Amino acid sequence: MVSTTAGEPIPIETSHEDMIHDAQLDYYGKRLATCSSDRTVKVFDVVDGETQRSSGHTLKGHTGPVWQVAWAHPKFGQILASCSYDGKVIIWKEQQAQGPAAGGWAKIKEHTLHKASVNSVSWAPHELGAILACASSDGSVSVLTFKNDGTWGADVFEGHAIGCNAVSWAPAVQPGSLIIPQANNTVPGQQPPAVQSAKRFASAGCDNLVKIWGFRDDKQEWVVEDILEGHTDWVRDVAWAPNIGLPRSYIATASQDKTVLIWTKDSPTAPWAKTALDPSASASVSPSGGSPTPSPAGKFPDVVWRVSWSLAGNILAVSCGDGKVTLWKENLKGVWECVSDMTS
Repeated sequence: MVSTTAGEPIPIETSHEDMIHDAQLDYYGKRLATCSSDRTVKVFDVVDGETQRSSGHTLKGHTGPVWQVAWAHPKFGQILASCSYDGKVIIWKEQQAQGPAAGGWAKIKEHTLHKASVNSVSWAPHELGAILACASSDGSVSVLTFKNDGTWGADVFEGHAIGCNAVSWAPAVQPGSLIIPQANNTVPGQQPPAVQSAKRFASAGCDNLVKIWGFRDDKQEWVVEDILEGHTDWVRDVAWAPNIGLPRSYIATASQDKTVLIWTKDSPTAPWAKTALDPSASASVSPSGGSPTPSPAGKFPDVVWRVSWSLAGNILAVSCGDGKVTLWKENLKGVWECVSDMTS
């Protein structure tokens, strides 16, 4: 195969028989999982940026289109979650090869408590344990927790009227912990006290709202901590930015109303403030050339389906219904600028 330069996309033949809805690389970037309307999940080994033809596994178990896949942290093993229109969430685990027999993937959990399509699955930060949040069209959100005795616990609670489209976990690192001096009460030779991690995630709904959920240890239940109002149509995706311990928290939301909002919170007690990405401001300097059709200020040309942060949490990728992916970065003045756009 002709080698490609770093900037060129590499097409991957998945052998799916219908539309592909999601593709996720694992923690190390060595495995690619894809899912499709053909009701299957496929897993490929990736070597030097290309999938290996001989190494694909097909995971069958869903009876409807599979919308999303999510890799667990490798400390729990090779574990993959998938969610489908059939209302099921399946957690798969790779089995180690025994002698000459080849290893394969097996179901370790089938979550069937939802009454309609499950649209999104997201693993919590690994520091919190093996915990999976699921968003469903039946309006509820569920949280699956793997317990020490080897069983799974499930909390199911009402999330959004009409339906829930996406979930995203807050970083385990407490905002501001990097710059707050820690009390130095440690005895020499002993471990310092562990930083308390809060269980918190955001959900996006068909009621045009984003809700922030936190787990109350005293009540052992999930409660709404905040409601973010700003979109005028279904919120299709939500993404909480990674944080290394700086005070400010960022959440990006994408909507059917053709907008992307960035929500910021400057301290744990501050309110959430919102700002809209403005593609019209960057259209005049569009890297792809040509004269783009101007959209109203603050609006994208089409429905915005997905938003995703870089690992450092400083660059946001936005996937729009017009087939373009744009990359956004906050400048020193606090203004979000489009730094790149790619046409699929």
